[in-house]
Amino acid sequence: MRILAKCAPAIFVLLWSTGFVGSKLGAPYVEPMAFLTIRFVATVPVLIFLALLLSKSWPKSPAAIFHSIVAGVLVHGFYLGGVFWAIKQGMPAGLSSIIVGLQPVLTALMAVLVLGETVSKRHWLSMAIGAAGLALVLGPKFDPGGTGITAATITVVIGSVIAISFGTVYQKRFVGTTDLLAATAWQYAGALLVTAPLSLFESWQITWSGEFIFALVWLVLVLSVGAILLLMLLIRQGAVSSVASLFYLVPVATAVESYFLFGETLTLIQLAGMALVVSAVLTIRRPVAKT
Repeated sequence: MRILAKCAPAIFVLLWSTGFVGSKLGAPYVEPMAFLTIRFVATVPVLIFLALLLSKSWPKSPAAIFHSIVAGVLVHGFYLGGVFWAIKQGMPAGLSSIIVGLQPVLTALMAVLVLGETVSKRHWLSMAIGAAGLALVLGPKFDPGGTGITAATITVVIGSVIAISFGTVYQKRFVGTTDLLAATAWQYAGALLVTAPLSLFESWQITWSGEFIFALVWLVLVLSVGAILLLMLLIRQGAVSSVASLFYLVPVATAVESYFLFGETLTLIQLAGMALVVSAVLTIRRPVAKT
């Protein structure tokens, strides 16, 4: 169990980064809100089954259920829904990734304001270095001529980042003692409150190809169950600001995966940026020496 706890951050980054692969595989066969709605609908029964099989108690308190649903609306509904919508409107994925890269800093700031966490000068400096490294990693993907760069898409993506940042803090503050599996099931029920109504404005034309089915199964089991449960566990066990720093590593892992899976290039500047990101996150997560 101790080994799993030590490996959990690395496993989370690896699993979370594969969300890009699943989304890229499934995107050609379905519209974004319908895709997310199908994904969440498929995830809820899996989590309920696991909760009934493995959990000691199901949350009966209306307050616990309400807080879990609110966390899901923020972390899954608004965040994923907003980013998917903006990309569908033509916003370049590189620009959306750069904006999403603000999340660790925003989360750390909210953790200070809401939870009263102490963030050291070393931590803030490392966050700045990580942000600079992330800009180097994602810079080559930025397309300033993209037609989807509008006030609406930029506002929605920024709102999405604020939503997941606040949702992470909200999770720590209000859902910390609720059974992990049951709380996560309620979170996806909350996410459906966002994506299901929005999907009604889409055509719901789905091509049930082998790639789409594989992508859906992967996103449900690996991302929505595996990675999210690890994220919730990490939030419970550690400082929110420290956990949020792991999101700096996700674009790094995604860039490496894209290099091997899709033949995307990696420049020297990107490799230098990766080194900065990794060193920054390691510094942030290094325990403070006790005197």
